[in-house]
Amino acid sequence: MVRADEAVIREVDKRLVALYGDKRWRQRAKPLDELILTVLSQHTNDVNRDKAYAELRRRFPKWEQVLDAKVHQIAAAIRSAGLANQKAPRIKAILQKIADANNGKLDLAFLSTMPIQKALAWLQRLPGVGPKTAACVLLFSFGKPVFPVDTHIYRITKRLGWIEERVSEAKANALLDSVVPDDIKYRLHLNLIEHGRKVCKAQRPRCEICPLTDLCAYFIKLSHLSDAPTSAFGN
Repeated sequence: MVRADEAVIREVDKRLVALYGDKRWRQRAKPLDELILTVLSQHTNDVNRDKAYAELRRRFPKWEQVLDAKVHQIAAAIRSAGLANQKAPRIKAILQKIADANNGKLDLAFLSTMPIQKALAWLQRLPGVGPKTAACVLLFSFGKPVFPVDTHIYRITKRLGWIEERVSEAKANALLDSVVPDDIKYRLHLNLIEHGRKVCKAQRPRCEICPLTDLCAYFIKLSHLSDAPTSAFGN
């Protein structure tokens, strides 16, 4: 169950645009590149992910070479992303599944013509690919109106009171995707992540500079408990 209506979501979007700017869709990476990037990002940060991806492509410029490589060779290339011994066989298995389903071609272009829910389901049948990873591929590579929920968005939407505390991150993907309007999904996704990194941090959130406090269940509860001052933005 989602506790936010469209008007509240659009108001949050509007305030975050004022802080972080509008975001217009552009392809971040080709679909298969995006998929492997997102797999590498699991349980690590962007710096380590990018370093691992760059080293993987340096050693194996073509995905066919990654598919033909030994698992230990892939693991050595992606060591900086962490959990290399888990991610390496996963990447190899993903590439094999794609090749098997696509007449030997390592290409995900066929997903562009699939209905969104069918494409999400297809991607989630790949080893280690969950709702967020599948949605990232469709959003960033194809511009499909889906709403991936990463750790920042999961934390912020729980604090805002949009989703219940006990809702899992995987379930949050489907719940939030169903209520966030299609026309703001890309922008809101990026701006919420930026807000999570700069203001609504996991530890010591900077509520004193947040423009969302009057819409935030976490802050309202906190202010009742500690008689905290209202937002610096006057909300």
